[in-house]
Amino acid sequence: MSRIITSLSDVSAQYDALFVDLWGCVHNGVAALPDAVAALQAYRASGGKVVLVTNSPRPRAGVEKQLIAFGVPDDSWDTIATSGDSARSAMFRGVVGQDVWHIGYPGDERFFEPIGVVKDPIKVRAVPLEEATGIVCTGPYDPLADPSVMRPQFLVAKQRGLKLLCANPDIVVDRGEQREWCAGALAQLYTEMGGESLYFGKPHPPIYDLARRRLATLGADVPDNRILAIGDGVLTDIAGAMGEDIDSLFISGGLAAAETKTRTDPDPDALSLYLKKEMSNPTYTIGYLR
Repeated sequence: MSRIITSLSDVSAQYDALFVDLWGCVHNGVAALPDAVAALQAYRASGGKVVLVTNSPRPRAGVEKQLIAFGVPDDSWDTIATSGDSARSAMFRGVVGQDVWHIGYPGDERFFEPIGVVKDPIKVRAVPLEEATGIVCTGPYDPLADPSVMRPQFLVAKQRGLKLLCANPDIVVDRGEQREWCAGALAQLYTEMGGESLYFGKPHPPIYDLARRRLATLGADVPDNRILAIGDGVLTDIAGAMGEDIDSLFISGGLAAAETKTRTDPDPDALSLYLKKEMSNPTYTIGYLR
């Protein structure tokens, strides 16, 4: 059974580094969460390293700009690993070919900007579906529309044998009080229809490899048993940590606030039922990062 704690400081001394999810933990898609920021600042002041590990399809520089806009101070974190950077590296290595059909929000075109860490990158260009050798999905065109609206195009893509590169495995996020669909929902639909989807964010290994490399650039040689992963998604943050054999702290007041009956803290019985249903076993649980 996951141990319920009331403060990050209850367990933080056991860890030299944190892999921290952003959306639902540090900000709500609109503004920073002050208690979470204070907890990370205190952890860093004690000598710990904070790696923000996010399923954002944005490059790291884009996430930094977003954090500034949300009011997340730069003394609450050390470095950032994004699924966007992990997926971009794979894209420029040619995993879905050179001519790709892009599904994404307006402004996501920055995903196709050159990346300097790939040796001999291919030139990738966005083309109509009929000309594509693969698909790059950074998010739905309309985050409020049901993913099923993509069935007609996905049927064509599946019949042509196109692989879909998913830059954000999250299914949903909460932007303030509004729940929105993410790229992971489209990739899930495409897979269910018989297509092949490739994932590079949590819970899949490539983003954890990137997070460890980013941690190493800080001069920190941290073994996995001294890393704590923090997040509000049992299918992404917690499943990924379990797969990497890293301890985890589940934020029950995020995506699963209703299911876990979290106000300030989760209801123990509701939490137990939820985790059993999801077949998840986080090391610790807290209502909100604080």
